[in-house]
Amino acid sequence: MRLGVMFERDRPPEELVPFARALDGAAVDDLWVVEDLGWTGGISSAATALAVTSRLRVGLGIAPAPLRNPVLLAMEVGNLARLHPGRLAAGIGHGVPEWMRQAGAAVPSPLALLEETLTSVAGLLRGQTVTLDGRAVRLDGVSLVHPPAEPPPLLAGVFNPRSLALSGRLADGTVIPEGFLPARVPGVRAAIGATRPHELVAITHLYVGDSPAEVRAAVAAEYSPFLKVAPDQVGMAVGDVPEAAAHVRGLWEAGADTVVLRPVGAEPLAQVERVLEVLRP
Repeated sequence: MRLGVMFERDRPPEELVPFARALDGAAVDDLWVVEDLGWTGGISSAATALAVTSRLRVGLGIAPAPLRNPVLLAMEVGNLARLHPGRLAAGIGHGVPEWMRQAGAAVPSPLALLEETLTSVAGLLRGQTVTLDGRAVRLDGVSLVHPPAEPPPLLAGVFNPRSLALSGRLADGTVIPEGFLPARVPGVRAAIGATRPHELVAITHLYVGDSPAEVRAAVAAEYSPFLKVAPDQVGMAVGDVPEAAAHVRGLWEAGADTVVLRPVGAEPLAQVERVLEVLRP
């Protein structure tokens, strides 16, 4: 049962280095960085975090396929995998539709693009010469000069049924977004339907502070429409420390291999440390 921590996208980028170094000495397995429109670049954040740590796996969550040419993405991911063997997990997703529209990168078939991106990036990272005349990706005899000896896992950041099935067929794992209750995790596993080892990563908000009701309301208001569930069905590790730890354990017990804490509010590392005292005494 792996435990990760996300570097909150609203924190100033210059805080990433001390944040990563502090986590490298803590009882966590992963540090996840974000690539959301207008915040910071995921590849540069992952490279920075890997360079200043020695132990943590760094997760890229989530590179939007419409914004990332698959050859360039494979070049960047392959480079990081060679420099930091075994310490990178690369998430790739559809991208938030409204953000992709704003960036002029909306595509007719996000599902086809993700399938062809996962297929071509995986082939390039395995050292193959890739030719693909797809609906969204067209490559003509492309290969990497320096493919990694140990290709990093590719994880699809998805949660709709057809996308989950695609992830089960093509990816090494799936990253589901914030807001999933443990009760929904078995259904996600079933929709993925993987026939080989497949890591399920669940992200969850973390808040152990003085005003949990306000945080619950704010998170529920944001994620209820996104997940298409009622506000009281938005899951989060919010409340006192035992409540937060119980939510994390619930996700593990329901079938999540990795739970990534997304601390919100002030003093994110202090919040993580308080929960670690219960989860990993």
